Amino acid sequence: MAEVLPLRALRYELGAVGSLGVVAAPPYDVIDPARRADLAARSPFNVVEIDLPRADGGDPYLHAETTLQAWRQQGIVVQDREPALWALTQEFVGPDGERRTRRGFFARVRIEEYGPGRIRPHERTHPGPKEDRLALTRATRTNLSPIFCLFADPLEAAWSAIEPSTTGEPFGGLSDDDGTEHRLWRVEDPRVHELVSDVLADAELLIADGHHRYETARIYGDEVGGDGEHRYVLTFLCALSDPGLAVFPTHRLVSGLDESRRLALGEALERLFEVEEVSHEQLEPPPAAPGIAIGYLDSFDGRPLRLTLRDNAAVDAALPDHSTAYRHLDTAVLEALVLRGALGMSEDDISHLRGIAYSKDTNDARDAVADGRAQAAFFMRSTPVDLVQEIAREGESMPPKSTYFFPKVPTGLVFNPLQ
Repeated sequence: MAEVLPLRALRYELGAVGSLGVVAAPPYDVIDPARRADLAARSPFNVVEIDLPRADGGDPYLHAETTLQAWRQQGIVVQDREPALWALTQEFVGPDGERRTRRGFFARVRIEEYGPGRIRPHERTHPGPKEDRLALTRATRTNLSPIFCLFADPLEAAWSAIEPSTTGEPFGGLSDDDGTEHRLWRVEDPRVHELVSDVLADAELLIADGHHRYETARIYGDEVGGDGEHRYVLTFLCALSDPGLAVFPTHRLVSGLDESRRLALGEALERLFEVEEVSHEQLEPPPAAPGIAIGYLDSFDGRPLRLTLRDNAAVDAALPDHSTAYRHLDTAVLEALVLRGALGMSEDDISHLRGIAYSKDTNDARDAVADGRAQAAFFMRSTPVDLVQEIAREGESMPPKSTYFFPKVPTGLVFNPLQ
């Protein structure tokens, strides 16, 4: 059972900082040094100072701890006296050009072991980010950025309970660098809290984004021990049936191809796939393309190609211990037959990004081959949400970056104190 409760949020005092637009930021794992510098220049109180701390040669985690303490003392951030849920709408234009509005809410969720009827992961994680997030949590004793979970609510009962609280003026809002309009409302009515908790009591939560943060929260809770605020994690929750929920692909960029690996790759693609030349605009296969379909471009030949798997028997042989749903996942097939099979990459190589990188933008992936950042690119199509659910129900985790839930949930809207 999922325990979903309101939180006594730690939040920015807008009278002190001006607006959420100058202090909020994308999740830490999509911020490069240049973008961090730009965010930090917007306000001395931008959340990157504590969520992605830099200490100029000192201890970054100590910097985050002392900075957050100073902000609390100065009234830059304040903690609410009463618990609340926080409703968020995100109006955006996706990578496919379609305009949508995604709706959800922030709450605190009791941390559980992964399992049926509780919380499910859907992707494998890397060890490095977990170590970093754990050190940051120990220092700040606060969830600074939320995880993002999905739940089944076909009648939209949770949002129906929350929606009346969003008819008035929002607590705050911002337009981010991607053009997404975020609007945030505080929902203080205890009757709404009870309704939402009841709706989600029997729900199974699927982590859409923030696996590292969830696993960090679980480790931290066990370290502290006993019961208390540290047994909960800040979570943004969105219904699987929400009309604004969309999943987009993440493309694979490959490098380190010497002559022998290049030949092995070419032989495997010819043997395993039907190969068809397409236009550059068709490199990302359409969602409805039959079978396993992947776009391909390399710096050796330069022709944009569509790869369609010839025979599922090759996948069955490579993934005998996985479910049928998993064997119908494009990213899993590519990993098993090409990255591991033809190129000999290990799980450790993939986890530590040795010879592989990722791009969420088709044009960027194409440009990466042209400008030498990659020797080859595999262009993926989006993974249907129902396939994500089915694989998670089987207790399996997808390869990293199998899904791209857009837009990201900003950091800095609300924080969750752990003491």
